[in-house]
This record gives sequence, structure tokens and C-alpha cells, in this order.
Amino acid sequence: MKIIILGAGQVGATLAENLVGEQNDITIVDTNLDKLRALQDRFDLQVIYGHGSHPDILRKAGAEDADMVVAVTNSDEVNIVACQVAYSMFNTPLKIARIRTNQYLKYRDELFHKDDMPVDHFIAPEALVTNYIRRLIDYPGALQVVEFAEGKVSLVAVRAYYGGLLVGHALSALKEHMPHIETRVAAIYRRGTAIKPLGTTIIEADDEVFFVAATKHIRAVMSELQKLERSYRRIMIAGGGNVGFGLARALEKTHSVKLIERSKERAEFLSSGLDNTVVYVGDASDPELLEEENIEQIDVFIAVTNDDEANIMSAMLAKRMGAQKTMVLIKRGAYVDLLQGGEVDIAVSPQQATISALLTHIRRGDIVNVYSLRRGAAEAIEAIAHGDSSTSKVVGKTIGEIKLPPGTTIGAIVRAEEVLIAHDNTRIETDDHIILFMVDKKHIVEVEKLFQVSAIFI
Repeated sequence: MKIIILGAGQVGATLAENLVGEQNDITIVDTNLDKLRALQDRFDLQVIYGHGSHPDILRKAGAEDADMVVAVTNSDEVNIVACQVAYSMFNTPLKIARIRTNQYLKYRDELFHKDDMPVDHFIAPEALVTNYIRRLIDYPGALQVVEFAEGKVSLVAVRAYYGGLLVGHALSALKEHMPHIETRVAAIYRRGTAIKPLGTTIIEADDEVFFVAATKHIRAVMSELQKLERSYRRIMIAGGGNVGFGLARALEKTHSVKLIERSKERAEFLSSGLDNTVVYVGDASDPELLEEENIEQIDVFIAVTNDDEANIMSAMLAKRMGAQKTMVLIKRGAYVDLLQGGEVDIAVSPQQATISALLTHIRRGDIVNVYSLRRGAAEAIEAIAHGDSSTSKVVGKTIGEIKLPPGTTIGAIVRAEEVLIAHDNTRIETDDHIILFMVDKKHIVEVEKLFQVSAIFI
């Protein structure tokens, strides 16, 4: 595919990194020469210096025969105009824009369609991060939770701890422990390295285990790998930006929420827009403020300011002062690996949430959902089986008969309203939704080809 990426910031650069090795022709446009040079030194791609919404720049980038334009600059208006120009002047088939301002998102149905603003898909980073954190709060103890098939199936990552029923036992013991619940372990990471999950594989403490199950069974499966944590009730949020505001609004009806914001003006705005959240003006890394607000009674401290260092320091302080759990928004990908698992329990990367949403619209072969996992090295995808046994490489075959790329596992199949955990003798039917886990996403092109319907020639 020929893809033009507008914006060489963290999202644009991460997207280019994800796509450049997948037989794609990538051109990236930005007004920052240093960022462009750095990307050109690292990857096999073309760079164009200039404003991404300008017609001449888009023409220079190859918009006349591009398959898609992905506008992820820091300006909503530039992204929207770029999509308009790509549509009006170059008839670009697919146009994706990152849009952060709630005023645009609020009226998206009226604004974003071919007759007015021709944006085919829009990505709202703050909303994606808010939903991501909300799922982690719904499943205490999970490191990552992603949903497929309209929420019927979930893929969950958990850390196996001493005391977990399955720790020290083979995976085959799962069926003995839970005879009425179906699940499949899609991957195990031990000391950072992926190991193939077999029935004879012994789960060790500190293993990072990814499993697939019907969403209603997630808590039961988690209890096999670690002692279940009680549901979170008391939440403290540091930072009243779009993410903090959205998170407070999503949680305040079901949780006791406190929010700390530095700016008095912003705090007043938050107070007027929230019903049941207590808003404080102050510094979340001030130990006196945390002590006054009984930090030792907080179930989860969530730091979501725009400053990575401020988030890290406030979370570390909150943990030392008694907060049960800490979650931190981290923009720099290198920090995520360094921090998670210590005083910072969960590090959330906004780039990974955004990239997952973008890849969902970019992947080919009837792939309808994509989640970038483990800092982009792995992927979980949902694909739909179309065609019949003569036009499809998967329809009519059992899972054991399908030649999957190395490190790829089929975890579950959703057939209408039924969730089927995958076994070698499970046969795939037309319109099945298939959930796959890929330890190494470099094989994505092979997976895409599996789900492409071929024509019959007579």
C-alpha cells in the first residue's frame, strides 16, 4: 500500500515504524526537518518537508496515487483540511484524521461525511486512553484488557503470582480447575521472552500470561493466575486535562473520585462539568495534600498530566504513602519498560492506544480490529472469514489444518452470539469472527493473505 503520514511526532513516527516493514510504501510529511532526518536515518521511507494540508506538498508526497492519507499532526484543523484536500484534489480512497478537540467530536455525525468534511475515520487519542484505563479499573490486577466482537471476547494480560492456583502447574490443569469455563492461553512471556504455550507448559511466578476467554469469564480465569484483587472503589486522578476530565466523568457514577488540578481556572471548569467528583487545586506530588486527602485509603492513583516526569514522581510518592495501585500515563515509550511493575504498577502509553486504532483501519484482508501489544512487538487481531471453501484459505478448514505463521495463535471464534474457544478440531465457517494473537507482528502480511477472498476462474 502507498501511505502518506502527515505529522512526524510520536504518533506519526510510531505508525511509520509499525508499517514500514510490511511491504508498504511510506511517505511522511512534517515541518520539522530534524524529526524527518531522524526517521529517514532509521527507516526505509520517504520524507517531505512542508505543511501537510497544502495541495502542492500532498502532490509532492504522491497523493495522486496514494491508497490513504493518515493525518496525525498536532492540529485538528490541519488534519481535517488535509483530508479535504486529499479528497477534493486527489480523490484519495481512505482518509484518516487524528481529532482531539471535544467540540468536533461532539458533532461528529453532522460534520464528518463526504458532503462536508470527508474524513473516513477519525482517531480521538484522549477517548481511546480513557477507555483503556477504564477497562483496567474494571478488571483489578490486569495489565492489559482488549475486547473483540463487540465486547463478547476479551484478551487479558496478567502477571502470575505466587499463590495463584495455576502457578507451578501445567496449563492442562486449567480444564481440571474450571471444567465449565473455556479459555485459551495465547502467549506467555517469561523474563521478556515469548515461549510457546503448550498443555505441558508449567506456569511460573512472574510470567506475563495472555489469555482469551468470553468476557463474562475473565475474572474466573484471572483467579487461576493470581489472588483476585477486590474491586476498586476510591480513585484519585492527578491532572485535569482531557484524559483526566473524561476519566472522572466515566467513573464518578460508580466510584468515589477525587481529582487534583494545578490550574485554578481549569479546576473551576472541571467542577462545573463534573457531578460527583471532588476537585482540588494543588500539586499531586505535594505530600501534605496527599496526606490530607487520605492517600492511604485510595485504591488506584492515576497520574495523567502532560508531563511524564510529574506523573512518575507523583505516582511513586502516592505508592509510598499507601495507595494500593498506581497507573501512569507515559508518552515516552522507553520509560514504559523501565517503570512498569515497581512503584508504578501499570504504565499506559497513549501512542500504543492510538496506533491500535489506526492499524484497525489500515490492515487488509477483512481485519476489523487490531491491538498493538508489548510496545508494538506483538499484535492481537480480529478477522472475519468471508467466502467459501473454494475462495477462502480458512473457511471449511479446521484450525489444525490452517498453516499459521510462526508465533501465531487462534484463540477464539465468535459465531453469531456464540463464543467458541479454539481447538485444533474447530472448523471455521463463513462470517466467523476469528481472534488471533501474533507474538511477532512481522508476519502480519501472511495473516492478511489468509483472510483475503480469492476469485474463482472458470
